[in-house]
Amino acid sequence: MSDKKVCCFGELLLRLSPVAENWINQNTMPVFVGGAELNVATALANWQIPVKYNTVLPLNQLSEEIKTSIESKNIDASSIINSGNRIGIYYLPQGTDLKSGGVIYDRAYSSFSELKPQTIDWNIILENVDWLHFSAISPALNQNVADTCQELLALAHQKNIKISVDLNYRAKLWQYGKEPFEIMPDLVQYADVIMGNIWAAEKLLGVPVNLPENPNQENYLDHSEKTSKAIQQKFPKCKTVANTFRFDYQTTGIEYYATLFEENQLYVSKTLKTETVVDRVGSGDCFMAGLIYGLYKTHSAQNIIDFSAKAAFGKLQEFGDATKQSLEELTTNN
Repeated sequence: MSDKKVCCFGELLLRLSPVAENWINQNTMPVFVGGAELNVATALANWQIPVKYNTVLPLNQLSEEIKTSIESKNIDASSIINSGNRIGIYYLPQGTDLKSGGVIYDRAYSSFSELKPQTIDWNIILENVDWLHFSAISPALNQNVADTCQELLALAHQKNIKISVDLNYRAKLWQYGKEPFEIMPDLVQYADVIMGNIWAAEKLLGVPVNLPENPNQENYLDHSEKTSKAIQQKFPKCKTVANTFRFDYQTTGIEYYATLFEENQLYVSKTLKTETVVDRVGSGDCFMAGLIYGLYKTHSAQNIIDFSAKAAFGKLQEFGDATKQSLEELTTNN
């Protein structure tokens, strides 16, 4: 790849993470700056990939402090747009998963959610960019944001910019009268790289899941290949499909493995297990960053899936939304 940048587009969020009920008595609640696409950008910058981040924030002191923090991580923040009145927030008790019922979103009327088509000069945003990354979280907000994503992706496609998408499904966000599979295929048609899992592919793209009762790993891997083939048949531009599998292990732990499908071949990572988890948030974003990193560096398919899985698994032992794992940590005995 050239020295042009990867552009990550999506909403910056503040995560408020209470520790059970103790925060009410202690009057303290940890706050993390994150959002799926910023987490990806942070990891890529940490791994020396040139990256910029595009979002919309209100013009105030907090936004300026956040922007300075982003720039301190070697992320180009010049594409951040100032508009609107508030930063999106979500509440998630520590140790729980974004897919759980415990998450509470406070994103209505956020600056990003008020995006509308034909209001941003995307040519400026995409200047010196040859990779654009987005996720299914953005079009889940409302029709205007979905239409804005369509506008951006169509232009990126026209400019021959490589496009990747994370099919992260958040049921609590799809509340504007459209089913995900009515919106996402029109956006995913532009993607060269599609990452998610077989259940997200069903919810967002209409690719059915047909597993036996009490499936085992062999069943999941077989279905991963079938889902990947179905995605590529439905979206011919897509050359790479990755699927992750994360299951509860020993009550408080995680069992993790992942697949990559490319040139009609399925590559499978090692199976990784831990009995304890520090923070589940951002693991999928870390995997996505690993995927982009490996493809950007034109590594072998097996190397890419092993690196991505190791990074995602390692993120489970870190507080906060974005990984701080170094390349040295991730490439040792990889």
